[in-house]
Amino acid sequence: MSEHVETVVVGAGQAGLTTAYHLGKRGCECVVLEAGDRVGDVWRNRFDSLRLFTPAQYDELPGRPLGMPRWTYPTGHQMGDYLEAYAADLGLPVRTGVSVDSLDRDGDRWVVTSGHQVLVADNVVVAAGTWQRPVVPEFADELDPSIRQMHSSEYRNPSQLRPGPVLVVGASHSGADIALELSAAHDVHLAGRVHGQIPFDIEGRGARIALPVIWFAWNHVLTERTPMGRKVRDHIRQGGGPLIRVKRSHLAAAGVRHTEQRVAGVRQGRPFLADGTVLDVANVVWCTGFGLDTDWIHAPLGDAAFPAQSRGVVAGAPGLYFVGLPFLRGFYSMLVGGVARDAGYVAGHIARRRGRLPAQRAVTAAADTSG
Repeated sequence: MSEHVETVVVGAGQAGLTTAYHLGKRGCECVVLEAGDRVGDVWRNRFDSLRLFTPAQYDELPGRPLGMPRWTYPTGHQMGDYLEAYAADLGLPVRTGVSVDSLDRDGDRWVVTSGHQVLVADNVVVAAGTWQRPVVPEFADELDPSIRQMHSSEYRNPSQLRPGPVLVVGASHSGADIALELSAAHDVHLAGRVHGQIPFDIEGRGARIALPVIWFAWNHVLTERTPMGRKVRDHIRQGGGPLIRVKRSHLAAAGVRHTEQRVAGVRQGRPFLADGTVLDVANVVWCTGFGLDTDWIHAPLGDAAFPAQSRGVVAGAPGLYFVGLPFLRGFYSMLVGGVARDAGYVAGHIARRRGRLPAQRAVTAAADTSG
């Protein structure tokens, strides 16, 4: 037995919730499907010491304030609780514990399958983000079983690690954050290229002058409309992000041994670097990012690793949309306080399409009757 819904939104993170908010403002029916048991678990299930890189004033979603001082940096748990309260207070139609297995096209509609549950929709908005498929090199299985290894998605706090040295692989902002935290009780090696660093303390006085300017640039300069924005887009989608809160100097002061040599493989059960150096460690934390999982979407998304779309609209698959992907339209697209801009555009497109659907169905119905 199937259920018809005008629009299905997959994912109840900030992207999915703001899409539902904007759809509701336009009088469009929707349901939001969330795989987690609670709204906000995508934030709660990250490492315990996580704090956002933008202050509260830039982390609010439309329709409900965050309720924190403007220059406070929320924790992951606080952001998870905010999203849960946001959905509840605004009465957003979220169904938790629903993991989508497949998305298929059936005529001019979409079929969303979750176990034995089937939803038929005119539109589907994929707002599941990119925190989906942890990337770990194939040779990780060759590490000696005595070495405790985990991806950053599994890391919560230092108590999970064994006594002894740690290798953190990946020197983007999460790798640097975790390496610094672990250095308090471990000898830490950090391997990976640093893709630049923010040249000021994001929680210092300078940030209060610089961040408003940077926020403007993220929203209006670093977009697909500008040459600079397109260059940054390609870098963001293909490489790691810069160091933000934790800088090179913090790592050096804490005794973290950083090398830009990549981890090339395993030799006699131990990881070794591209220059041949073998690291005798007791733990490995893979901060090697995530892959975008679109295998469950049976629709033409193009040949590239990134779905072929324009401002979230998939031209080759009418009624299919994406929100919350890195640099969907601009740098702002992947920020908590920026994603609402893309969500509003997609919701507007759905509302306009809604006006055309009845006529299309009338033609289809007439054809069926004449046949």
